[in-house]
Amino acid sequence: MARIVRFHEFGGAEVLRIEDMDIPAPRPGQVQIRVKALGINRAEALLRSGTYIETAPLPSGLGLEAAGIIEAVGQGVNGFAPGDAVSIIPPISMVRSPAYGELVTFPAGSIVRHPPALSWEEAAAVWMPYLTAYGALIDIARLSKGEFVAITAASSSVGLAAIQIANGIGATPIAITRTSSKRQALYEAGAAHVIASQEEDLEPRLKEITGHGGVRVVLDAVAGSIFEPLTAAMSSGGILIEYGGLSPQPTPFPLPAVLGRCLMLRGYLVHEIIRDPARLQAAKTFIFEGLASGTLKPVISRTFPFEQIVEAHRFLESNEQFGKIVVTV
Repeated sequence: MARIVRFHEFGGAEVLRIEDMDIPAPRPGQVQIRVKALGINRAEALLRSGTYIETAPLPSGLGLEAAGIIEAVGQGVNGFAPGDAVSIIPPISMVRSPAYGELVTFPAGSIVRHPPALSWEEAAAVWMPYLTAYGALIDIARLSKGEFVAITAASSSVGLAAIQIANGIGATPIAITRTSSKRQALYEAGAAHVIASQEEDLEPRLKEITGHGGVRVVLDAVAGSIFEPLTAAMSSGGILIEYGGLSPQPTPFPLPAVLGRCLMLRGYLVHEIIRDPARLQAAKTFIFEGLASGTLKPVISRTFPFEQIVEAHRFLESNEQFGKIVVTV
């Protein structure tokens, strides 16, 4: 028996339940992990509330990130053995492969050894944010040295990963946050510039920072009313990569800016990196090198014990966090 987290109805954080369940032995090609820490993501709150891109059959497990020790391996698994310290690459479907539990089972291809210098909490906070930011900025946008990149929701784990990646390649990260409350923390996290979008006029501030040439790469998780000032401040041929939709407001299509400067508006899910073995391998190499050099280092906002999974989700939805929320098991 092992404790896992499931929900039997869609709703707020209170629908999450910790239940005791029998966990079958791993099948051929699978690895079973005794979990030490879980990373908490916005996608899990969306799945729980019934608004995610994947609809969960009830009851359902959830979870995209975990780190722990291999408990057992299935037939045909090579390169891993019981006792190895490993992390999970986020699955395409967290319904089929949920990570919230004391004992979880994943395909061997979704398992990586993490650098021994990382704590369990840090290891559980690596793959979703860094794969997401790498895929957007490096794989798709081809961000390069000397360029500006505008990053919304900058205090999120993905936003902070994007700031680190931009700095690591010599680009200039412009952090966009709602208010000034996190301004100093963003500077300390490596942002070259910080804009509080509810307190400053976003379009002229971006143009001022970039010398009126505009910003070529925008990484946005918000959408809504911020879309128009973002695109208005982009350079000719620029690319806006949309990977979320945090704003409850409608998102207007910025036709004048798109036509006038031949902009590309690109929807993006980290799944497209995870599904492609060659792109995933390139991403893992980049991230491992960054972790080893210290260029990339997960930022942990707060940790909760497993028994407080409901409180962890409530903190996630408070938007008070700066970095990753982690649950220890």
